[in-house]
Amino acid sequence: MAESFGSDAERYDRARPRYPQALVDRIVAASPGPDVLDVGCGTGIVARQFAEAGSRVLGVEVDARMAALARRRGIDVEVASFEAWDPADRSFDAVVSGQTWHWVDPLAGPAKAAQALRPRGLLALFWNAGQPSPELTEAFTDVYRRVIPDSIAVRQWAVPAAEGYTALCAQTADRMREVSAFTDPEQWRFDWEQRYTRDEWLDQLPTQGAFTRLPQAELDEVLAGVGTAIDAAGGSFTMHYATVAVAATRTDSA
Repeated sequence: MAESFGSDAERYDRARPRYPQALVDRIVAASPGPDVLDVGCGTGIVARQFAEAGSRVLGVEVDARMAALARRRGIDVEVASFEAWDPADRSFDAVVSGQTWHWVDPLAGPAKAAQALRPRGLLALFWNAGQPSPELTEAFTDVYRRVIPDSIAVRQWAVPAAEGYTALCAQTADRMREVSAFTDPEQWRFDWEQRYTRDEWLDQLPTQGAFTRLPQAELDEVLAGVGTAIDAAGGSFTMHYATVAVAATRTDSA
């Protein structure tokens, strides 16, 4: 499924949300130097934010279509899964991953990150968790339940999005501890909001995992229903985001 996101890389790059500058600044400040490895870099959304902050970024991306777009945006990318990627005696001050680490093997991933990091280098993994208002959450879920009742979209807000991703961070921290190459992981959270018009949200929706492989007829019906719900809410809405992260420093002895 991870490779399905590259089916419309241009849309993905255009529509997906960025990450709060406070997160980027915290990672840069905690890293011993400017060399950053971006795991699952996709179209380079995270990589460009770090490059703009003064970092030297190398991306690793399994989908050649997304990697090609990242290169066109100025990011150096190597095509491979992270588990199979060869550091080739290179090392980095930070290994980061935005919205992708759940596709990486939970034990092999931290071990490979430790291999790629310099002593005191930082491993920082983070996700955007978005939640509309309770009214729109219910309206969107009604559409999904009617059109795609067996989809994970129906259950995506069964618990608040931030709670689900915070639990994922806790599980990831446990796997990092098992590798015994890092200091005790910390969990971070950054709350922010973004306003979407109807068209902006309908542009982003097909890039989300629950919808990337839907038959076109079902996707069209979902988009029509969601668009109607946004129209009923006034034509735009505020998405409440929590960017949650887990981070740890490579020990000198690793």
